[in-house]
Amino acid sequence: MKNKLNQYLDAAILKPEMTRTEVESAITSTLKYAPATLCVRPCDIELAKQYCKGTSTGVCVVLGFPHGCGLTDSKVDEAKRYIALGVDEIDMVANYGYARSAMWSAVRDDIAAVAKTCRAANVPLKVIFETAFLTVTEIEKLTEICIEADADYVKTSTGFGGAGATDEGVKAMVATAQGRIKIKPSGGIRDAERAQYLINLGTHRLGVNYSAVGVICGENIETPPSSAESY
Repeated sequence: MKNKLNQYLDAAILKPEMTRTEVESAITSTLKYAPATLCVRPCDIELAKQYCKGTSTGVCVVLGFPHGCGLTDSKVDEAKRYIALGVDEIDMVANYGYARSAMWSAVRDDIAAVAKTCRAANVPLKVIFETAFLTVTEIEKLTEICIEADADYVKTSTGFGGAGATDEGVKAMVATAQGRIKIKPSGGIRDAERAQYLINLGTHRLGVNYSAVGVICGENIETPPSSAESY
């Protein structure tokens, strides 16, 4: 491996149309780079756990994905079920429609309920904003909300809704966080230069499509285009 960027990567294997064979192929082709985690669909948790056993790579799962508009009780139930299956980390989509409505108490309560469940199990919680639909002011406010709600990370995007990790959005998160919460840009990170740039801004983890992991880690391969890039 030509660099240590792999240690920052959450490799997303999330496209809903993927077959079991395609998921297994994605897992095996990605694990050789030893990313921080594989970020998988809930239906693939047990499969990913089997492949990651004995490796340094953890299993992350998405929750309330990709829209974030489910009931809080449903999100909490999801978290409990995923924790019972042995996930190492959870990436939850915030109710960004509520954020755009300035329903901040409701947004805070939603995140805090899941954060409480995760913290009790020592499972880090990352909160996805879908920053493409938010103003800078809303990104800043939602970052503060996540700190108040005791989440572990704030994250830019799902990969399924608009632009991914823009400089403007990431910088707003970093400036607001001031070291009080970790930051995970995701979306559109497809080479080592972009990955290193975002790390240098003060971020802690990067959400990338599994097909870009080899490029970022130094393997000279071509990342195939996709209509649903998923990170």
